[in-house]
Amino acid sequence: MLQLIAAILLGTLAGTFTGLIPGVHTNLIATLTLSALAFLLTYFQPITIITFIASMAIAHTFIDFIPSIFFGAPDEDTGLSVLPGHDLLLKGHGHAAVNLTLLGSALSIILLIIIVPIFIITVPPVYPFIQRMMAWFLILISIFLISKEKESKIWALIIFILAGFLGIATLNSPMDQPLLPLLTGLFGSSTLIYSISKKITIPEQKTSTFILPKKKFIKPAIATALVSPICSFLPGLGSSQAAIIGSEITGEISQKQFLILLGSINTLVMSISFVTLFLTQKTRTGAANAISQIAQITPTELTIILLAILISATISFFTASIISKFFARHIHKFNYTLISTLILVFLTSIISITSGKLGMFTLVVSTLLGLTCIYAGIRRGFLMGALLIPTILFYLPF
Repeated sequence: MLQLIAAILLGTLAGTFTGLIPGVHTNLIATLTLSALAFLLTYFQPITIITFIASMAIAHTFIDFIPSIFFGAPDEDTGLSVLPGHDLLLKGHGHAAVNLTLLGSALSIILLIIIVPIFIITVPPVYPFIQRMMAWFLILISIFLISKEKESKIWALIIFILAGFLGIATLNSPMDQPLLPLLTGLFGSSTLIYSISKKITIPEQKTSTFILPKKKFIKPAIATALVSPICSFLPGLGSSQAAIIGSEITGEISQKQFLILLGSINTLVMSISFVTLFLTQKTRTGAANAISQIAQITPTELTIILLAILISATISFFTASIISKFFARHIHKFNYTLISTLILVFLTSIISITSGKLGMFTLVVSTLLGLTCIYAGIRRGFLMGALLIPTILFYLPF
């Protein structure tokens, strides 16, 4: 019992670290954990290591909107938060924007409790059909997303296809950690360079939060409940794309509701990925994939994972709020351009060390594509073609 409690606390701490530091993802920590697995298993039970990874993954989904909103350094799951979040930041409401994503993440934990029993009953009989139709589902979703682009459908298609070619080349390359330079360039360094070029000055921030009527949570809750379970089966479809689909299903939603939706989908997709692993032995997230390599999930272990999710989520909610308030009080004193430059140097250094020259080349190309997307004025979600198109090709029956 003490080992499990320690694993939850350490996992939550690790998830806080990965969430705050751009470019350091839970997948990296999970990979390091797996590399030391033989050593760790001499001291800990498999469930202890599994609990650590699950807690870390959930904590990360609460924390990772902070750098996305305050510094414009998102990952693939928080990319869409840059626009509404950064807009509120420039109006002095950065903390309130983070708080909206936290409310969404908290909402997802409530939905998780409701969805899991339904999921366990319905998934086994329908999963074989979903697996056979996987490629066609992803193609239809891609067409749907492109058709909903308001600025330029042509540019959306071009960006989506170019990202797909880049993804195919990167994922089939011999480099270590190919996703790190790919996703960093598409979503991280491109945003940072854009922010540096605009010489953005952050105004003094308020530490108050928005008070929303309960009815404002209905649309995000419905969208999350409908879309997240589907996305748990569809590899290559990130939380940002799920949020777009969810917002289209429920009709027009406000900027604040969209941030709630992003937070709730981000956490629920991660949470359900562990249930999906238990039911189908298939992995949807890096954390679930790491867990699958440690031990097969039994009903007892799934119960422990779900309890770890609840505890980690509770701790992370309050931790993220405290950290966000700290940034809100002090960020206007910082040199934003210098901070963005230092983060960019940090990300580049990590990629140079982990992925070498090929990784640096991938970073440059993906950054240029990310900047093209920004200047074309289309949604950043189309850059996820880098993962969607390779996944579609993998699942095509011919």
